[in-house]
Amino acid sequence: MKQILLTLFFGLASVIGSAQVVQDDPLKGKQIGVIGDSYVRNHREPIENTWHYKFAQKHQMRYFNYGRNGNCIALDLKQWGTGMYKRYAEMKDSLDYVVVIAGHNDGRTGRIDSIGVDAFKERLGILCTGLIAKYPLAKIFFFTPWTCENFTGSLRQQVVDAMLEVCGSYGIPVFDAARNSNIFAADEQFRKIFFQGGKGTDDAHLNAIGHDRFLPVAEHFILQYE
Repeated sequence: MKQILLTLFFGLASVIGSAQVVQDDPLKGKQIGVIGDSYVRNHREPIENTWHYKFAQKHQMRYFNYGRNGNCIALDLKQWGTGMYKRYAEMKDSLDYVVVIAGHNDGRTGRIDSIGVDAFKERLGILCTGLIAKYPLAKIFFFTPWTCENFTGSLRQQVVDAMLEVCGSYGIPVFDAARNSNIFAADEQFRKIFFQGGKGTDDAHLNAIGHDRFLPVAEHFILQYE
């Protein structure tokens, strides 16, 4: 009888402890807005498959998606819309967390090289200062694009390094997804498994299991600032 009571006691304590962990989650009920390109919109698959949506659901947050396929940080394009350095103003007010996942399209041939790295940095700075002014109480994070084939010396590397430099100069945490993500986007066999389409030709858009792979990495990065 004593053993049964002890078992029930510790079982109940475990349930209460688990409930307390959920109740004490500092992110619960907070509002998170994610702005970016097709990394955020998730290209041709549901937004619900993305790591950031799953992150918000896990922590019982209110989630707002501002992804737009083909969008750039620093360029206004007729087909793909106004750059994020202006478009951020369309986001709702009073967000608690702001996540920017961008840079892939700026690093395409004919984009960043058409305006120059200095102009890219200047407009990225406008985005940073704008977000800080709009959300002075929010926690703001940037995520760079993945790596790519022949990354060293590429336009992609220029974009990634510019994001690390400029955002860092404002005190905004930046996750270097090109170098630290555990997403091996330069490898065709990896892309066939973890990227959309299953053919290995897509080097930008994770599929559902790819997002599941990156979720704990992104979550650890964000939660270290709690």
